[in-house]
Amino acid sequence: YQDHTVDPVFPECHGPNLYVFWHEYILFPLYLREHCYLTILLSQHRDADILSEVAVRMGYEFVRGSTQRGGERAIRAMFAAGRSRHLAMTPDGPRGPRRQMAPGAIYLASRLGMPITAIGLGYDRPWRLKSWDRFAVPRPFSRARAVVSRAIFVPPNLSRDGIEEYRRMIQDLLNNLTHQ
Repeated sequence: YQDHTVDPVFPECHGPNLYVFWHEYILFPLYLREHCYLTILLSQHRDADILSEVAVRMGYEFVRGSTQRGGERAIRAMFAAGRSRHLAMTPDGPRGPRRQMAPGAIYLASRLGMPITAIGLGYDRPWRLKSWDRFAVPRPFSRARAVVSRAIFVPPNLSRDGIEEYRRMIQDLLNNLTHQ
């Protein structure tokens, strides 16, 4: 942790955060933190049906939608959830390109006044699927690691240029944390 107070399992965690991590590692945070007042954004693709079942069992709420399908409804639902709950999203999903951040998380954080926390995740020698993101599946008993940033406060009502500046900054940070 760069600052452990961003993690909802610690009593020192203040206010909701928006957690971002790459799509290829979505299984790890689902396993890592259960029942922590978190709403996760999942695509409407049928592959996400399995994740939504896992999310419910782990105590998460979820919103379904993406840029291509149901995006406007999903962003409204995330706004509503973000008033009282932590939010999580994979800013490169559901179609990629891999490890390239879309601006949605920055826009959401700017409008909600919610800090972003980037989480770099990794497994020791994972199996990789032949998908756009090279989805990582941990081998049994392998090591896994999470590297968590400090809270990054995004100014309110950013312009398009401001959103792009923060998008690049957080994308670079997320790639660096994932590399670590």
